[in-house]
Amino acid sequence: MSLAECLLPKVKAHLILEHDEDDELLKGFIRAAIVYAEQYQKKPEGTYTRKRTLSAKLWSYLTEQAVVMLSAHFYESRDGSTGGFFADSVQAGQQARKTIDTLLALDKDWKW
Repeated sequence: MSLAECLLPKVKAHLILEHDEDDELLKGFIRAAIVYAEQYQKKPEGTYTRKRTLSAKLWSYLTEQAVVMLSAHFYESRDGSTGGFFADSVQAGQQARKTIDTLLALDKDWKW
């Protein structure tokens, strides 16, 4: 099972989404969020997807929560202009991204 498939139930729970019609779309957003996390944290490409079972050393709860939140943000604001269903404003979208980036920064490789 891929990481996107493993995270799908968590993203759907975060979105309070009960139908399956958008599962493939959501998996695409999850994969994009994983790549974003790797790049933001300065991890080598594939760090989070090359192993089927992720150890706590590679994948923290902070990074997982950031990927879930970013995937949900991508889904809720598919037009890219709002903060999503519950917060329909540009400022809400900016705050969501700041929160996600803060979570990811806590697991960032700070090598120069």
